[in-house]
Parts: sequence; C-alpha cells; structure tokens
Amino acid sequence: MIAAWVYTLIPAAVAMLGALVAVNVRPGSTTVSAIQHFAAGVVFAAAAGEIMPDVVHSGLPVATLVGGFAGIGVMLAIRRLERAITGPTGMLTLVGVDILIDGLVLGIAFAAGAKAGLLLTIALSVEVLFLGLAVTMELSETVKSSRRILATVAALVVLLPVGAVVATPIASLPAQYITGFLSFGLIALLYLVTEELLVEAHETPDRSWVAAMFFIGFLLLLSLEEVM
Repeated sequence: MIAAWVYTLIPAAVAMLGALVAVNVRPGSTTVSAIQHFAAGVVFAAAAGEIMPDVVHSGLPVATLVGGFAGIGVMLAIRRLERAITGPTGMLTLVGVDILIDGLVLGIAFAAGAKAGLLLTIALSVEVLFLGLAVTMELSETVKSSRRILATVAALVVLLPVGAVVATPIASLPAQYITGFLSFGLIALLYLVTEELLVEAHETPDRSWVAAMFFIGFLLLLSLEEVM
C-alpha cells in the first residue's frame, strides 16, 4: 500500500504536463472531446477488467450492495453539488472533490492487488490529463498569470496522494470491508465514465474518429492487461 500514494505521482505529473501545454497552446474542442472519449474507454476497461471481477468473485453480496449504494449516494451528492455551485470557484471545488475520490479509488484498487492498481493508475492518468486541460482552459479566461494557473492545478493534484493515503488502512481490513470499498470504487468509476467524461465529450459535435477513441482506449487497456 506504500506504492498506492507513490503511484498517484504519475497522474499528478500528467495533469501538470497537460496544464503546462494548455497555458501555451489552447487545444481545440475536438481534441478535448477525443481525449475525453479515450479517457472514458480506458477508465471503463479498468473498472470492468480489474475492479468488477474482484467484487463479483468475492462471494459477499451484502458488502457489495452496501458499498455500491454508498457509492451511488456519494455520486448523487456530487451531482447535486455540480448544479448548486457555479463559476470558477465551483468548478475548482468539484474538480478537487473529483481528484480526491480518484486518489481514494486508486488506493482501494491497490488493496485488490498491484496489477489492478497499476492499470487504474494508467486509466486515471488519462482522466486527470483532461482535468488539467479543463482547469487551465477555464482559468485562462480570467487569470492572466500562467504561474498562478499552474500553481492552482498543482494544489488540486496534491489531493490524489491525499486520497490514496486515506485509503491505505483498507488493505488490512477483513474481506467484507474490502469488497464494500471496491464496490464503492466501481460505482465511482462508472459514474465518472457515464455522467462526466462522456456527457461532456458529447457537448461538441461528434466525429466518427472521435467516437472511436472510446473503443481504442478500451482495447488498449485490455491489451495491456493481457500482456501483464
């Protein structure tokens, strides 16, 4: 579990790289949509290929339901928060919550095994790349200082290792608790794919190659899992 928070430094670095690029070259809406589709495919593959089998084969349906419904409750609360808070402050708050949950889910994934944690690290790296781009593009409309924008993104990605550290004690818990937390993480990842990445990706007119990026991301992570 020491590796859990260390691995969060990888998506954190990717987010900073995305922010650094975006402050100098503003990506177009089609490019951003393609990244969102690709990220959704990668995250979905990680959830379906690594987290879900551990939940299904645990043989603990009560823990699965409790953790799953807890995940639904938290995700619906976040959805309500998205509608209640507007403007740059609201956006930063929601991104911060999202990144904290990503770190938590990554820590939970490492509780299931190093392979699951590594694959989810790759998946979340693509997702936070988009978050780094999104935050930078939003702040650049009102904040002229590139250093201030990058400092804001850096402050947000610190929440990744924080979430992983919070999840560290889960590895030592009895099996039913681990299953419950994995079920929670599964719901969080599926919400990320269906209600955030794909919804936002479809706000721009679809092109065939952009839509195909979802399946390319999905297949690439599946292939990587087979190689590992």
